[in-house]
Amino acid sequence: MKAASFDYIKPQTISQVIDLLQQHGDDARLLAGGQTLMATLNMRLSEPQWVIDITGIESLRGIRVHGDALRIGALATHTEIEFSELVAQHAPLLKAAAPHIAHRAIRNSGTWGGSIAYADPAAEWPTCFLALGGNVIAQGPQGERRIAADDFFTGLYSTALQPDELLIACELPLAQKDHWFGFSELARRHGDYAIVGMAASARREGAALRGLRIALLGLDATPLRARQTEALLEGRALDVKLVADAVACLRQEVDPLPDLTNAPDTKRHLIGVLLQRMLPHSTHL
Repeated sequence: MKAASFDYIKPQTISQVIDLLQQHGDDARLLAGGQTLMATLNMRLSEPQWVIDITGIESLRGIRVHGDALRIGALATHTEIEFSELVAQHAPLLKAAAPHIAHRAIRNSGTWGGSIAYADPAAEWPTCFLALGGNVIAQGPQGERRIAADDFFTGLYSTALQPDELLIACELPLAQKDHWFGFSELARRHGDYAIVGMAASARREGAALRGLRIALLGLDATPLRARQTEALLEGRALDVKLVADAVACLRQEVDPLPDLTNAPDTKRHLIGVLLQRMLPHSTHL
């Protein structure tokens, strides 16, 4: 199929984008990397009257340290994140997750901001963003505001962004010397959408983890925090029994949605397998 007809515009400033969003509302769609939008247009799952191309706005690009946070611009590509020395130093979870995202051609074009704003519950970046406890920087008619990762994902492909707001960047806390992270997913083939996945972040304190955040992908309408499992593990020295208890807790607290090839019980089992594999690496049990 081919896309329905639409008008195309390429503004040069963020304020022009916001003006266009105010004028056209739900009749407009933003084009960044286009790896999702072009597919939905061609399948006529999306039929906007306007496509607003934001790729000419240089202020949306770049990765830099900003105060006590790593700031990733909305137009930073997956590949730029994958090979960024700043990311490797300050947010190594992202470097570990990047190779799992689709294939090289998509990583070369797809953008960080597009992935976070699209909020696919089976995508890697939203899950990592939630695990790291970052903040979205959104800009609208009233100026900038920050939205915590815990408050950003509101439903299937929906977020706390207002219709006339643009995601301009995200800020992530800088990893410290005692930082621990883990990322793993299971897919039928490398590059396919994951059946289930997990991203985790914490501070290592001897054999224990503090400030643990476990985010799950592929289970529900949004990426999820495994809060009961986090609470069980918080500050306790890891041993074989505690890991087993945590796996049982995780399987009990999740209520997975099925997909075309996997039943909820299959996903419940697999997410426990990922946790069981990941936790021993945090303290080398």
